[in-house]
Amino acid sequence: MDPNIDDVDVNEQEERLERVAAIDVAKASGKVCTRVPHASVERRRVTKVWDVATTTNALMNLGDELAEMGIERVVVESTSDYWRPFFYLLEARGLVVWLVNARDVKNVPGRPKTDKLDAVWLAKLNERGMLRPSFVPPKEIRQLRDYTRLRSELTEERSRHKQRIEKLLEDSLIKLSTVATDIFGKSGRAMLEALIAGERDPDALAELALGKMRPKRTALKEALTGRFDAHHAELIRMLLEQIDGLSAKIDQLTARVDQLVGQLPEAQTPSEGGAGLSVLDRLDEVPGIGPRAAQVIIAEIGLDMAQFPTAAHLVSWAKLSPRTIQSGPRSHSGRVGKGNPYLKGVLGEVASAAARTDTFLGQRYRRLLRRRGRQRALVAIARSILVVIWHLLADPSARFIDLGWDFYDRKIDINRRTANLVRQLHALGHQVTLTPVP
Repeated sequence: MDPNIDDVDVNEQEERLERVAAIDVAKASGKVCTRVPHASVERRRVTKVWDVATTTNALMNLGDELAEMGIERVVVESTSDYWRPFFYLLEARGLVVWLVNARDVKNVPGRPKTDKLDAVWLAKLNERGMLRPSFVPPKEIRQLRDYTRLRSELTEERSRHKQRIEKLLEDSLIKLSTVATDIFGKSGRAMLEALIAGERDPDALAELALGKMRPKRTALKEALTGRFDAHHAELIRMLLEQIDGLSAKIDQLTARVDQLVGQLPEAQTPSEGGAGLSVLDRLDEVPGIGPRAAQVIIAEIGLDMAQFPTAAHLVSWAKLSPRTIQSGPRSHSGRVGKGNPYLKGVLGEVASAAARTDTFLGQRYRRLLRRRGRQRALVAIARSILVVIWHLLADPSARFIDLGWDFYDRKIDINRRTANLVRQLHALGHQVTLTPVP
């Protein structure tokens, strides 16, 4: 046998289902295709295609019809959010439903493209086991995800309103943000309210400073000297009301998220293992992860790691592992994919926080920063944190143990390091004599 021939384990089981269905979804209707064995002719398949409305009653009737046909698996293409009623109602009927990425089910180029042909092609791929299901969390996690995602979106919207206020202050020549770290803290908010109320005296405005802002009153007087007029006051008042309303909604969502996480059976404190800590507490031990970040992580990946056989599967799904691009003898790493924006966003924040700590993750970031740059170093730290998360969720008794900021120093080969340093000094023209320290 040629020694250059490699045995490749693709980790896939050859399968051929007898009774399958596929649905090409749209907003108002879906194209359903079923493929079942012929009643009398052996090795012949019967393919039927028809339209179904996306109303609840129509989809419940479709579920009954597919169940009566003995359909083994239904495949639904993930088109926008239109797949949700198909997936939820057919799954509730007891059918095995797979959601598949539209990128993986494209038809052969050059063929005509119609909804009918797409549905037939999807059914054939389903029949031969050539599809991979997308991760769809259980109902409890989906509900938690809706709350955490809305909280993230409202937080971003509140930040945009704050930026609009700062822009208006710049337009009015008020340089408050150059002196105050947070212009929406107690001192900053008091000054904004005074400006809106008609106060224009810089001395009076600077006297509203509290706490650590008091020593900065001289700088505040200069920063608060500007041309703030009535139209600035009116617009900032509207924006402050929006910010206050969003803050109240965010607090309401946070309370609801805390309640939902507490109701998850898997998130409760285990009776054995884990030192009596809940999932949130064990995740909170990881550098950079706080209670809110832990909630978002649970909402995005769930608590059952059976969906991801290994940590590498989870990292690949999250698109935190660079693609390998090979052409002939040349091979290099490509970019990471887009992945889940909510999960990647929170992991980016966690990685940035961990990078500033005196821990193993912080030291690893600083080592990578010198060689690979900031962005790649943060992605590497985010990947490491996600691997840790997988192990904590897969094993309820697992605890995070920091290897220490001096891990690399303790693992160094002293003799090898000494030889390298001596070689460098010789290259610089020095004669080296080593004397052990007593």
